[in-house]
Amino acid sequence: MVRKLSLMLVLLLAVIVPVVALGAATASAACSGPGAPTTTQTKCVTAVLIPGNPLQSFDISFVNPHRAEYYLADRANAGIDILDTRTLTFKRRLDGFVGIKFNAAHTAIDNNHSGPDGVVTHGRWLYAGDGDSTLKVFDLDSPTASALKQTISTGGTTRVDEMALTSDGKLLIAANNAEDPPFATLFAANGDAQVSNVVKIIKITVNSTIMPPGAGLSIEQPAWDPTTRRFYTSLPIIANNPPGCNFGQLPGAITCDGGLLVTDPNSPTAVQGAFDPVTNTGVIPLHACGPNGATVGPHDNLLLGCTPGNNPSNTTTLVINAQTRNTATVNGITGSDEVWFNTGDGRYYLGASRAIKPAGSPLGNGAVLGVVDGTSVLIESIPQSSGSHSVAADSKRNRIFVPQVATNVTIGFDTNTTAGAGSATVGSLICGSQSGCVAVYQHDVDENRDHDRDRDRDDRD
Repeated sequence: MVRKLSLMLVLLLAVIVPVVALGAATASAACSGPGAPTTTQTKCVTAVLIPGNPLQSFDISFVNPHRAEYYLADRANAGIDILDTRTLTFKRRLDGFVGIKFNAAHTAIDNNHSGPDGVVTHGRWLYAGDGDSTLKVFDLDSPTASALKQTISTGGTTRVDEMALTSDGKLLIAANNAEDPPFATLFAANGDAQVSNVVKIIKITVNSTIMPPGAGLSIEQPAWDPTTRRFYTSLPIIANNPPGCNFGQLPGAITCDGGLLVTDPNSPTAVQGAFDPVTNTGVIPLHACGPNGATVGPHDNLLLGCTPGNNPSNTTTLVINAQTRNTATVNGITGSDEVWFNTGDGRYYLGASRAIKPAGSPLGNGAVLGVVDGTSVLIESIPQSSGSHSVAADSKRNRIFVPQVATNVTIGFDTNTTAGAGSATVGSLICGSQSGCVAVYQHDVDENRDHDRDRDRDDRD
């Protein structure tokens, strides 16, 4: 009890970093409104405001619990924002990215050429993708001005997006999702080395019978499974799944489901085809799922972020076992981009910005933070700003970080209003500001269980 009371005091006294409001009105308090319910197990505890431009656009986020740091690909400020996950304060920003790019008419954000995008870390090394098709490598132990150590082109013209590392940090896979055809790049990464020496190993594409060029198909979030020693990468749409479906070659709605690309980084091939159970590589066709997100949970289960943004018929989330390839569905949640499994509390967290709005809801749209337990059951859904597709958790502290898009911008703004046009937005009430923020949620677990999980994680790491 003393430990939990102390934690509450720390959270109440956490410093919120000032933000440049650029003339925006500011709500009276953070963690209020539909995004801060009192009845959920996952509680909103504070909002960390980001200095600089309002959060008009951001992408993937990541947590390194051993460094107690959270990393956000902040396009609005053309850098990686770093927050301290202990004190819940802004620490610094790693610059050098292209930032927000707009379409020719300047009416929408050009996601395919904006950056930063994907981000992962291991030890002292941070890897981030940029909108100019480059991978950037930063030394987190270096001063900000000299932290950028390498910039490596993947050979494309669009962004290096989501990525994943092996457990030892020695191999990295990154997706160029917006190329046509899309491709992934396998790199030899730094592991625990003191000097950066990242090099490309191979460019990987998917056989054209599975992902035909010219249809705008994509490669999304990869995840590493240490048991099977494979990368598993979401493919939102693949051809002929089921036979005769529309993957974009015909007018009208997409009717093809997606797939899961299985890659052996120790024996990679330049072109991957249909799944081969002997080598445990290739594309596994999925049913009723066009996934964006992918994360590895307990028992070699992967939760995939199925979304109606890829296939309008997607109404559930899919869990697939990496070894048996058996599947289960999670009802009541869909529309996820980034998904994250938190070993600290045994729960999945889903950045479901394209969730289907419940009938009768007064909110502007259905964007939520989804919480799913290790047995693939939806626990709760918490409303978020319309752009909140990114999520990451600190397993040592059971804190969940969810960026919220700004309201006081003209392009890419929060549209999840609370009671119709002109009302406050969900994100502005969570943030206590119209400039966006990183919302911090907390899930308290039993003290002894928490201690045991920390000890188990230390043993594994």
